[in-house]
Amino acid sequence: MKQAFRQPGFTRLFAGLSTSMFGDAVMLLVLSMWVKEITGSNGAAGLTFFWMVVPAVFAPVYGMYLDRLRRKPTLVWGNLLSAVAVLPLLLVRGADDVWIIYTVAFLYGISFVVLPASLNGLLKEMLPEQLLVDANSSIQTVKEGYRLIGPLLGAGLFAWLGGGAVAVVDAVSFVVAAVIIATIPLAEDRPGRSGEHWWAEMSGGVRHLVREPLIKHLLVSFGLTILVLGFTEASIYALLDFYDKPVTFAGVLVSVQGVGAIAGGLTTSLWVRRIGEPATVAVGLAVLAVSAGAIALTSSLWVVAVAFLTVGYTLPMLFVAFMTLMQRRTPQRLMGRVSAAVETLLGAPQAISIAVGAGLVTLIDFHLIFGIVGAVTAVGAAYLVVALRAVMGHAVPALDEAAAAPEPSGPLLDPKVDGPGPVLPG
Repeated sequence: MKQAFRQPGFTRLFAGLSTSMFGDAVMLLVLSMWVKEITGSNGAAGLTFFWMVVPAVFAPVYGMYLDRLRRKPTLVWGNLLSAVAVLPLLLVRGADDVWIIYTVAFLYGISFVVLPASLNGLLKEMLPEQLLVDANSSIQTVKEGYRLIGPLLGAGLFAWLGGGAVAVVDAVSFVVAAVIIATIPLAEDRPGRSGEHWWAEMSGGVRHLVREPLIKHLLVSFGLTILVLGFTEASIYALLDFYDKPVTFAGVLVSVQGVGAIAGGLTTSLWVRRIGEPATVAVGLAVLAVSAGAIALTSSLWVVAVAFLTVGYTLPMLFVAFMTLMQRRTPQRLMGRVSAAVETLLGAPQAISIAVGAGLVTLIDFHLIFGIVGAVTAVGAAYLVVALRAVMGHAVPALDEAAAAPEPSGPLLDPKVDGPGPVLPG
């Protein structure tokens, strides 16, 4: 990882991202905790995450415009607007104001599409290809590592001063991040419009994903997993009820997950260099499946804690490996649209999953829910192993060839036949 920090500007970028990620770690769990406290409903708390992922459905529209903008200014202004977006939380007083929390969650979801897409392009602009995995690992390690302190600090501040105080901390973190990133010495050329029809331009990211077999198979396996992984968002509170723990104990479990994430972040680059990005994802999915199965089969809180630890370890493996492969095999002119398309192709099943999970938790035992998550995740891992064996028999085009390949003149999907947008599980 040290080599990435020797690249001009990366240390400042890392510092800015670390600041905003701290604010995220303090805030995100508080949103659902706040809803749980003022409504008393596990389902309503789970819907907080649903509103957070809904904006991903419209991500291709954002991506089309992001590829027309310079990456660094987009990150700066995106952070400043995110700071403004969380301030309405200062108006929340009771159950009648739950819509404000949902609205802020929705706006947060937009930033979760725009900021990472711009970051992917900026990393590709600043770093040589061989250092992308190190940069992604360092960023993901900090992001997941904040689970050690962020949720506990957020829960403590929430219990002491209320959600408004947490919102102020989060807003300040966004402003500081924007200021630091603005100081990065980087001269970017302003991208131009492609000249294509708007539908062809917007769907360019999806077409690239379909043409790249490795990315495509990883997306399918991810999609299968995410289609059920969202069940756990509302189930976590049922789990706490089962073990007779207060809602704030969720911060403890997420912090335990952060311990595993630190270990995963520090070793993911070794996994990728040894077995490659796709195989690293397959291993991560298999471990995740076993962990969910363990929670489903146990009545011991200690076993649950160990399972959360191993889940934390898999997160950097999955996301760092996938993001590195996507960055390496995507030309810069498509980075915004490809990143946004991934958000849609994964965000849609995630939104469905969270919404269904909010209902399931009121109908069936959380042990069964985690059992379903483990079984489907195992299917995703098996699919990826089989798909990789098939791909190994065929040459995968180099990035330069993919970038030089002409894009189809028309849309990949006919909106009259396939609906208003692409629907894939990435």
